[in-house]
Amino acid sequence: MIEVTRLNGSHLYINALLIETVEETPDTLVTLTTGKKILVLEAADEVIASMQRYLRTIGVYAASSKSGETEEQSS
Repeated sequence: MIEVTRLNGSHLYINALLIETVEETPDTLVTLTTGKKILVLEAADEVIASMQRYLRTIGVYAASSKSGETEEQSS
């Protein structure tokens, strides 16, 4: 889970595995795979960095990086 701040200042934890897109419109809009959209105070690059840190802690980021390396080597 990653922590983000809603526009009203309240904190919210989002399951990083459910994040589909992150865009600045100019506020940062996080869209989940469920279709729910959340406006947050953090910049898009901050949300993405939080997602990457979370994915590293659970081992998903490293696994996907190694998978990509294997695919590149076999080409």
